[in-house]
Amino acid sequence: MKYYIIAGEASGDLHGSNLIKAIKAVDADAQIRCWGGDLMQNAGGNLVKHYKELAFMGFLEVLFNLKAIFKNIKFCKHDIAGFNPNVLIFIDYSGFNLRIAKWAKENGFRTNYYISPQIWASREGRIKKIKRDIDAMYVILPFEKEFYEKKHDFPVHFVGHPLIDAITNRPEINPISFKNEYQLDPKKPIIALLPGSRKQEVQKMLSLMLSVVHAFPDYQFVIAGAPSLEKGFYTDFLKNPNVGFVSNKTYDILSISHAALVTSGTATLETAIFKVPQVVCYRANWISYQIAKRIITLDFISLVNLIMNREVVKELIQNELNTKNLKTELLKIVDGPHRQTMLKAYEELEKKLGGKGASKTAATLIYKSLQKPL
Repeated sequence: MKYYIIAGEASGDLHGSNLIKAIKAVDADAQIRCWGGDLMQNAGGNLVKHYKELAFMGFLEVLFNLKAIFKNIKFCKHDIAGFNPNVLIFIDYSGFNLRIAKWAKENGFRTNYYISPQIWASREGRIKKIKRDIDAMYVILPFEKEFYEKKHDFPVHFVGHPLIDAITNRPEINPISFKNEYQLDPKKPIIALLPGSRKQEVQKMLSLMLSVVHAFPDYQFVIAGAPSLEKGFYTDFLKNPNVGFVSNKTYDILSISHAALVTSGTATLETAIFKVPQVVCYRANWISYQIAKRIITLDFISLVNLIMNREVVKELIQNELNTKNLKTELLKIVDGPHRQTMLKAYEELEKKLGGKGASKTAATLIYKSLQKPL
């Protein structure tokens, strides 16, 4: 069978790579063409466009890059038509993917969505497009099944969260060897800094995160460099001797970290699965934030709190994200009862995520569906 997969971000590249491996395991003759990143390419996908060319963050950034976005949409349609796949598989990245899905459905292509657009957070009206243009949806968050089926009468498959597989299947590292390799202090516990993967958000977040370094001399802070950004981009943030840097090794860093400051997004869930206490950080430009505040209807912004439906991790949003509050919240999780309460909640969280096998389950369901007419 021929599969065309579209992911537009680093997290989509990770989940897409595991899905590609799982598809190849159930379909030995699979031909896979994809938009994504290095991980999807290394897993056996024929990479058409890298997500580094697609990463526009925030309402203003999208507005300023409309020409490039529409050019990519036109190219994508042409490329799909030339490949003529048996199925298109969309991974999150809703602004782009839902436009392609509409065209694909009108042109007779089978459309599957793996990792739902977060319409439960904002712009819920997109459900009309999904019901019209998507043949099958595979969701990874437990509350999404009830959201789609009970609220919107749209059947979906809950397959579990692929992060469980991505994290539990990774090879373990030797902490001492890792610290030596990256010139980290072998004696000081690590506080991981996960400022995001796009230049705009890293520039906003990292200076704030680093503003508390002086208050924790017994710890070392390690910046998790994004694979999409060159090391030179981080140079100005590495002037404090108590701040280390490791690029493209976020999971290795988290596996040996004592605590973390994390920009809101998938990384909050990854940090929780690694059982690392965290403070969630979020700040956008003023206009983007004002728009988002009016269309997002959730009580929380982090996936950890959303899944648990209560505050497990502290969220510092916009003006609340400042040096004083960061220091206060970080002190709570490096030691003491607050730390233990969060770790206990993480155990409950993992059970809710459905256990291992999400990629395999999704791949199997997709492959079996191709044996049946639409």
